[in-house]
Amino acid sequence: MQLYSRRFGEGKPVLILHGLFGSSDNWLSFGKALAIHGYEVHLLDLRNHGQSPHHPVFDYASLSADVIEYIETSGIHLPVVVGHSLGGKTTLKLAVTAPHLLSGMVIIDIAPRYYPVHHRQILDALESVDFNLMKSRTEVEAELSKSISEPAVLQFMLKNVWWKEKDKLAWRFHLEAISLNIENVGEPVYPEGFFHLPSLFIRGEESGYITDADETDILEKFSGSEVVTAPGAGHWVHADNPEWLMKTLLEFLGRYAKY
Repeated sequence: MQLYSRRFGEGKPVLILHGLFGSSDNWLSFGKALAIHGYEVHLLDLRNHGQSPHHPVFDYASLSADVIEYIETSGIHLPVVVGHSLGGKTTLKLAVTAPHLLSGMVIIDIAPRYYPVHHRQILDALESVDFNLMKSRTEVEAELSKSISEPAVLQFMLKNVWWKEKDKLAWRFHLEAISLNIENVGEPVYPEGFFHLPSLFIRGEESGYITDADETDILEKFSGSEVVTAPGAGHWVHADNPEWLMKTLLEFLGRYAKY
């Protein structure tokens, strides 16, 4: 599958993969800022998100295969891949499947373990929106706010509303495929045998996605990995503490990014 991407800068290659319900647009400011430091930054839209194609198959095998295709067809040599949440699990799958294609990976606020489905309420809220009745973004916001009380989550979802046709609003993401395959989003991703790829796991201080038990598991299963905590950050580390994330990422890239 040919993924949509945004590219900035020149230098050592870095791929950034967004989280569930997100897109490359979520990392636009961060990606541009990173490129200034001498990196060729690729912001990808994963399948069924943003401007990439929609497909009924939605699991980490297909998500990672898409990224492998992107790396190979774009002629990218040994990138560091940075993945947040869904993008983090996709990066893990990519790294354990084809470690020879990467020079390192950075996993943001997700562990390799199994996660039970915890997006059902949000999916129900999204599925409650009948775009045949919606004439404006304001009406979509009013409908979603009946079920989504957190302002940040609400605004995050509203970023995915677009004019598919002149008088027709729609979701950017493939809601049906995501909803039908939501169990796959929580599946575990572990290496078989020895794993040597340089790896940095970042957890948000105020997020519960990576626990102390997860840290022990990560350090055991991913040889040479490091787990660090982003101060004052929740799940969206790049939004909550972008300055710390930039500093931490640049330090990692300085050690492991290659041409």
